Amino acid sequence: MDTLIMTARLNDIDPKAWLADVLARIADIPQSRLDELLPWNWTPPASPPSTQAA
Repeated sequence: MDTLIMTARLNDIDPKAWLADVLARIADIPQSRLDELLPWNWTPPASPPSTQAA
């Protein structure tokens, strides 16, 4: 676990956000695209637009 957290930190990624996203997506992603989930390739999922009124 320490290795995963440190690797994410070394790649300027929030380990908690990265791990949560990876665990949510890993079962549905094809094996040929697993490299997208590695910390150095990972991009955070797009967050939905804010619905706050100005």
